[in-house]
Amino acid sequence: MRTLIRGARVFTGERILPKSDVLIVGDRIAEPDGLRADVEIDGTGKTLLPGLIDAHVHVSDGMLAQALTFGVTTELDMFCLPGNLARQRRLAAERDDVADLRSSGVLATAPGGHPSQIMAAEGGALDWLGDAVGPFDTIADAGQAKAFVAARVAEGADYLKIVIDNGTSAGLDLPVIGPDVVEALVEAGHAAGLRTIAHVATARDTAIALDAGIDGLAHVFHDSAPGDPVTEELAARVAGQGVFVVSTLAYIESITQDPRGAELVRDERIAARLPERSRAALDRDHSVVPVHPQGVVNALSTAAVLHRAGVALLAGTDANFFAPLHGASMHRELLLLVEAGLTPQQALAAATRLPALHFGLTDRGSILPGLRADLVLVDGDPTRGITATRAIAEVWRRGVRQPR
Repeated sequence: MRTLIRGARVFTGERILPKSDVLIVGDRIAEPDGLRADVEIDGTGKTLLPGLIDAHVHVSDGMLAQALTFGVTTELDMFCLPGNLARQRRLAAERDDVADLRSSGVLATAPGGHPSQIMAAEGGALDWLGDAVGPFDTIADAGQAKAFVAARVAEGADYLKIVIDNGTSAGLDLPVIGPDVVEALVEAGHAAGLRTIAHVATARDTAIALDAGIDGLAHVFHDSAPGDPVTEELAARVAGQGVFVVSTLAYIESITQDPRGAELVRDERIAARLPERSRAALDRDHSVVPVHPQGVVNALSTAAVLHRAGVALLAGTDANFFAPLHGASMHRELLLLVEAGLTPQQALAAATRLPALHFGLTDRGSILPGLRADLVLVDGDPTRGITATRAIAEVWRRGVRQPR
């Protein structure tokens, strides 16, 4: 199958081509060769983007399909129990009407640590973790680190997720692993060839992760108020150590139930694609999730400081079974990144090229010959107005054009 997208503005993941032709041959992007295509699509007035990559989600049934509907062609899962993960991996491998998937499998947390309190509040049945939730591996001391990581490797984990969060920023008191355990996990993860990503909520959590040699942070820390000198100091450390940060601004906004986030589901370009089940999930109680009450203001400020320091910010939403919403929330995340000081082009890179780079996804994230044909065509120019990403005209996953 040969598909030619003619005359579109192209954001390659790094630069803008004002008007270009892009050829899809099979599941790959190819150089236009002048030969006849089976399908031609007029890209006039439209912008072609690499498929979006959400760098922080939790998946369960139906969510990979919903993500693809909104142009998210790859989801990076940050906690998934083995049975559910096997099911979702099989789905992503066998079908082209769902997003692709990478996962940490079971995350590393203390016995009773986050997110155990959410499971207890939900009565032991969380869609975002899969079927009825039973016990899962936790870690209590540094001596267990090698065995814990070995078990994740056996599960097929693509990277290692480590929770450093005692809940105090939200008034909770949760068990948390100590700095020595974090350090042992990072060492064992690296020895096994895994990138290490830390769930953090506070400046203190972030410092512990940096001391341990972490590769990435799964949230911007959001307990420091704007102007706090600690933020500048930590941002310099994050930049100096080459650590990436997954933004999750939409998650913090959703959990604090900031009313400004409602604009997303009021936007008809989003609402028209959103299942009723997802709309209903927005009203759930989020009080068991550890987020600072001023989290949105603090997180936007921290993201701005990190960006100015030269830290690689990756667009991630922490989409799960209630809020934020899979796929849809990426378009809110992009807007929040722009509000934090990124240009629209930098925000688009945060959702395409940069996650691919930092998670070792060498076959995607950019529009270049030889890469996977994971693509999104939108009306208008999101490099000038970021909300144009919501005007989705076409989506391809592995070269397969999705139903409109």
